[in-house]
Amino acid sequence: MKVFRCKKFFVINLCILLTSLLVGCSATSGVGEKTIVTNVVDGDTLDVMINNKEERIRLLLVDTPETKHPSKPVQPFGPEASKFTKDTLEGKEVTVELDVSERDKYGRLLAYIWIDGKMFNEMLLEKGLARVAYVYAPNTKYVDQFYEIQKKAQKQGIGIWSIENYATEEGFIEEKASIKKEPSTPTKNGDCVIKGNINSKGEKIYHTPSSRSYNQTKPEIWFCTEEEAIAAGFRAPVR
Repeated sequence: MKVFRCKKFFVINLCILLTSLLVGCSATSGVGEKTIVTNVVDGDTLDVMINNKEERIRLLLVDTPETKHPSKPVQPFGPEASKFTKDTLEGKEVTVELDVSERDKYGRLLAYIWIDGKMFNEMLLEKGLARVAYVYAPNTKYVDQFYEIQKKAQKQGIGIWSIENYATEEGFIEEKASIKKEPSTPTKNGDCVIKGNINSKGEKIYHTPSSRSYNQTKPEIWFCTEEEAIAAGFRAPVR
C-alpha cells in the first residue's frame, strides 16, 4: 500500500511538472505565432506585438547597411534596405520563428520572419540588400542556404555587391569600397548595355540605349536589365 501511494504521488508531481513546462514554453517566445509588425527600425530590425507586449526583433544571420547607427553615417544601400523592409513588413501580419537562443545581449528577440509563405531574411539576401553575418552557434538553422543565396547575389553583382570591397566579413567598409568598373564601350550582341552612373549629387541613375543622354553618359557600372539596375539602387532618368 505504501508503494502504491508513492507511485501515485510521483505520477501527480510528474504531471504538474510537465504542465508547468508546457505553459512556460507557450508563454515565453511566440514561436510560430502570427503577429503584426508595428514598426520598422531599419533593414534588419523591427518591432512586433507578442503576448500583448511590443518586442524588438533583430533578424537572424543577416546584416543590412546602417541608417540609424549613433556613431556611423548612413551607409550605401542602407536606405534601400530600410525602405524594402518597411514596404514589405510594416503593418503586415507575419510569423516569427526563433532558433535555439532567443535573445541577444540587448534583450532583442532573434528571429526569422515569414510573410506570405516566404522568409524575409532570405528576401533581403536575394535582393543584395544584406550580407550573411553574426553566425553564432547554436542559431545556425538556415545558414547554409543563406550562403547559397548570397553567392547568387554576389554573382549577379546586385545591391551591396555592386560596390567592390564594400561588403566584407568584418562589415560594410566604405573606405575600401569602389564602384566596379567595366569596359568604357557597351558590349554588343544582346549583352549588358544599360549604363549605371552616379551624378554629382550622388544620385544613382541608369540609362538604356533609348535614353536621351545615353551616348554622353559615362558608365560606372553595367546592367543587363532595368530590374537589375533598380535592385542595385539605380533609377531611370527623369524625362
